[in-house]
Amino acid sequence: MRKIMGLTLTLLLSVVLVLSGCSSKKDPKEALQGAAANALKMDSYVLKNEIKIKDLSVNMAQSNEQVGSVVNMLKDAEININQIYQKAPMQTESTLEIKLKGDVATTITIPFVLTKEKMYVKIPKVPFFPIPDSIVGKFLVLDFKELAEQSGNEFNVNSLDPAKSQKLGLEIANAVFAEYDSAKYFKDVDSKDAALPEGFNAKQVVQFNITNDNVKEAVTIFVNKALPKILDIISKDEYRELLQLTKEEIDQAKKDIQSGSQAELNKAIDDMKNHLKINQFTVNTAIDKNDFPAYQNLNTNLEINNPDTKDNVKVAVEAKSTFTKINEKQNFVIGIPTDVITMDELQQQFGAAGLQ
Repeated sequence: MRKIMGLTLTLLLSVVLVLSGCSSKKDPKEALQGAAANALKMDSYVLKNEIKIKDLSVNMAQSNEQVGSVVNMLKDAEININQIYQKAPMQTESTLEIKLKGDVATTITIPFVLTKEKMYVKIPKVPFFPIPDSIVGKFLVLDFKELAEQSGNEFNVNSLDPAKSQKLGLEIANAVFAEYDSAKYFKDVDSKDAALPEGFNAKQVVQFNITNDNVKEAVTIFVNKALPKILDIISKDEYRELLQLTKEEIDQAKKDIQSGSQAELNKAIDDMKNHLKINQFTVNTAIDKNDFPAYQNLNTNLEINNPDTKDNVKVAVEAKSTFTKINEKQNFVIGIPTDVITMDELQQQFGAAGLQ
């Protein structure tokens, strides 16, 4: 009987420990690192990206009509990218939507499809750019192998490997995370305060935060510690191929960093602090029950001024990324386009319309 009671008590304690371990939150930085590693297991998903310019103003000592027009067009602009992705066979279809406000208010929608060997881009109707009606709505097909041959390079299908891109992103993220103090730059955020999408249940929400008080230290850490590690990572053969960089280019970047003195760096950062005011720079990452970083929200509000010219810029941007249907079977809406036009045919159509 004692043995049975002892065994029962041991099992009960084990269950309590497991349950408490499942419900407890990890250190914020540790949780982010774990979620970043787990992202490599995302073999398919639906991704919704939303970028909104919430505020944009430019005050210049000398008025510039062109700058004013661009600011007016971009203020309150929205960029939305909806994407469906599967790893094998590799296929991605996305729809880019650009909503411009102001005097030239318009919405431009551009669907595109990416496979391992080709990209298809739907030719949109753009109000302020004359595109022949005969090709509007067709998909421009770009064959990566043909483009490489035309440029005298050999096409390497591995350069478009999404899994390799994910792996690179993870290595860089871990290299950067490792250099920043958890207590200073990372913290947990209550789900109620994180403005999560409706119906999203977060296991943990972690915030990375930079302020005026820590921006000098943050930039110094990045340049002196994180950036050299990033260059070491991308110098690996598999990543140089992915990024289409040469060993000489990376070595030169390393030399440029090493050649600068700490005094010069400190002066540059001090100058930056005199020109830059960070009203807000936060990145909230929501980790779901499967430890995927399924939602991210970036909020930035900056002011940049030049005391010499009296020019100043204010910009506030919010960006949201939401992953759903992770590792589920995906239903592609566009599929592989058949109503296509080649680059040569596109050039011929523009030539016939007198637009070359």
